[in-house]
Amino acid sequence: MTEGRKMFFSVMAIFLTYAVIFLVFEDYDRRVLNPLSETSDWYLLVFSVAVMTMLSALLYRYSRHMDERISREQEEQRNHMRRQLTNNIAHELKTPVASILGYMETLIENPNISAETQQRFIERSHAQACRLTSLLQDISTLNKIDYAPDALAMEPVNIADMVDDIRTETALALEKRKMKFVNWLPRQLTICGNPSLLYGIFRNLTDNAINYAGANTTITLTAEQMAEGWLFHFCDNGVGVAKEHLPRLFERFYRVDKGRSRKMGGTGLGLAIVKNAVLLHDGTISAVVPQSGGLRFDFTLKNQKPTPTTPAPTSS
Repeated sequence: MTEGRKMFFSVMAIFLTYAVIFLVFEDYDRRVLNPLSETSDWYLLVFSVAVMTMLSALLYRYSRHMDERISREQEEQRNHMRRQLTNNIAHELKTPVASILGYMETLIENPNISAETQQRFIERSHAQACRLTSLLQDISTLNKIDYAPDALAMEPVNIADMVDDIRTETALALEKRKMKFVNWLPRQLTICGNPSLLYGIFRNLTDNAINYAGANTTITLTAEQMAEGWLFHFCDNGVGVAKEHLPRLFERFYRVDKGRSRKMGGTGLGLAIVKNAVLLHDGTISAVVPQSGGLRFDFTLKNQKPTPTTPAPTSS
């Protein structure tokens, strides 16, 4: 129900209740039940109906204008966000594309360049191409969450095993930065959700910690069971972030340190994917700077209804 209709029905309900009470009780001390016993009561009833009709017409007209104004403002806000997102995407795509073109043009225009320089340019172009691929994948993931959430399949996922796989996949990066990843999740912790998005939540949080927590730090993941799901605490004891950045950490393309983020290969969409994936699983998420330092993400994930499987056709 729109805001205008809520207001209309609320006001009309109050007026109708008042009118009924006023007509049903003849005296003002509300003790004698003697409705419509005199001619004046009928006049009052007709007058009340007429006033209520006029009031309802005015309120209905006002509620429609109110809904139209709210709708226009929301559409303008959505258009502004789309334009801003488009500009951000164009800006983020331009950087790796320009780098690749620059390296390729240099190689083409200088055929006698040394083999060592050629190899270095090719490696840099490959790194920028990988960054471009990651950016496009992240944009595709957000588009699926925004525009086709019903198409995402839901099934039981063992989160503890998934996190162990992520820890194995990031073992080299963790070792390079002399970091530890402590997984305290119960072994049978299972959530019914979308496997790809659930993986994206924990993988992006892990990558974020590896890239920005700093060397010789520890990542710790714990969970508490709730009635309909789980409450997770993903924390590190690294350098953390300034508190003024916390409200904007989950914005798309927001970076605390833009130069460092691009140098680390980040797309600026990792935490945005985390937040939207959590919301899709009817959860909430917040970032906290503990008194002991570092950064902690507290988020909930609720079990979703499993997607019904279509039985395979049987051959006759």
